[in-house]
Amino acid sequence: MMKTRYCWLLAAVLLAGCGKEERREATSLYKVLSQKQAELAGVNALEKDLLGSTREWCDGIVNNGGGKGKQLEENAASAKSLAESAGAVATQLSQVRQAIYDLPLKQEYSQGVRSTLINQIMKRQKMLQEVRMALDASAAGFLDFSRSRAYNGDTYPPGIDKLNSLVSGYKGPEDAVGKAIQDLKVKYTLQDADLAGKT
Repeated sequence: MMKTRYCWLLAAVLLAGCGKEERREATSLYKVLSQKQAELAGVNALEKDLLGSTREWCDGIVNNGGGKGKQLEENAASAKSLAESAGAVATQLSQVRQAIYDLPLKQEYSQGVRSTLINQIMKRQKMLQEVRMALDASAAGFLDFSRSRAYNGDTYPPGIDKLNSLVSGYKGPEDAVGKAIQDLKVKYTLQDADLAGKT
């Protein structure tokens, strides 16, 4: 009888320890996400502005052609500038992703939250990379047209069609970090005091 009670007590202690470790990890993840939330909000705004501007620029070319003379060089410069901005936004996303990835998490729930966030960020980075590549190709295409006497201004580089398909349905990034923070707060009853390390 004593042995049975001892086993139950040991099991209860082990379970309590696991619960404490799970909450500790969730708190660590909560802290990092809270620290990165404002930074990511800024990156989200940059991405939305960049891809919105790219869509408008792309629409103008699809509707009016690539232009002639100096306009071709201007379009090439615009494409190059937009491509550089896409690369910069992707780099900022990578820094946020790395901060989340570097957390030493072992508990299933926290790992799941992190995995979901990393996958969402990587998906955005992939899109930005594709946008950058299409813009780089378009910039080269506009310069080629500017050197061709046969070009009459009514077409545009093939990269523009690829770019158009990427940005035409873009609605802006979701606040995945905000959702993750809210989920952690609800599941583990986390409060602002937990951000300061008070438990």
